Amino acid sequence: MALIIFDYDGVLADTLDDLLDFGQEACNKLGVNHLVTQEDLNNLEVMSFASYGQACEVPEHLVNEFVKICLNFFAEKETPPAIFTGLSRVIRHLSINHTLAIVTTNSSQNVNAFLVKHGLESLIHAVYGVDSPGSKAQKISMAQNRLLENGKQESVFMVGDSLSDVLAAKEASVTSIAVTWGHQSLQNLLRGNPDHVVSSPQNLIEIIEQ
Repeated sequence: MALIIFDYDGVLADTLDDLLDFGQEACNKLGVNHLVTQEDLNNLEVMSFASYGQACEVPEHLVNEFVKICLNFFAEKETPPAIFTGLSRVIRHLSINHTLAIVTTNSSQNVNAFLVKHGLESLIHAVYGVDSPGSKAQKISMAQNRLLENGKQESVFMVGDSLSDVLAAKEASVTSIAVTWGHQSLQNLLRGNPDHVVSSPQNLIEIIEQ
C-alpha cells in the first residue's frame, strides 16, 4: 500500500485554457497590459497563482487581488473542469489498495466540486488547497502525518506537472512523478531531476505498483 498525492491543475484537471483565460481577464480587470500565454505558466519556478500573477507582470501590490480574481473565476464557472482522459479509471484502480490525497495551489472548494462532478469524492481521503497553511512540501508532510499510521508507509508518491511539484517532493523526501500532459514542458520538469516521468495516466499504475 502507498500514499499517492496528486497535484490538481494540469495533473487531474484540464485547466490550461481556463488558467489562460482567467489570467487574461484578471489582468484586464486590474489594468495590467500583458498578453497571457502558456509560457507564463511554463517558466514558473513555483507553480502558484501568486507567481503566475507575477509572471503576468502584475504589480506586487495587486498580486493578492489577481489570485482572488482567478480563484473566484474557477468557483463561479458553471461546470468544473474536465478530467484528463484515462485518469478517472486510474484513480478508481489505485484507490482500491492505496490512499489518495490532493495537494494544490487551487482552492479546496474548487477541487471538491471537481471531484463531485466526476464521481471521485469518496476515493480521495484529503484535499490540501491554497486555503490550507504551509508550503507544498509542508502539506505533503501534513498528508503523511494525517493519513499514514505513525506517518509511515512503504511508499509515498507526489504526482505533479511542474518543477515546483518535483522540488516539493524532494523537500518532503517522497518519490516524485512528473507528468508530461500538464502545464509545464518536459524540459522544465527535468530541471528538477524527478524520480519518474510519465506520458500517460496508465504509466502511473505501472510505476506505483511495480
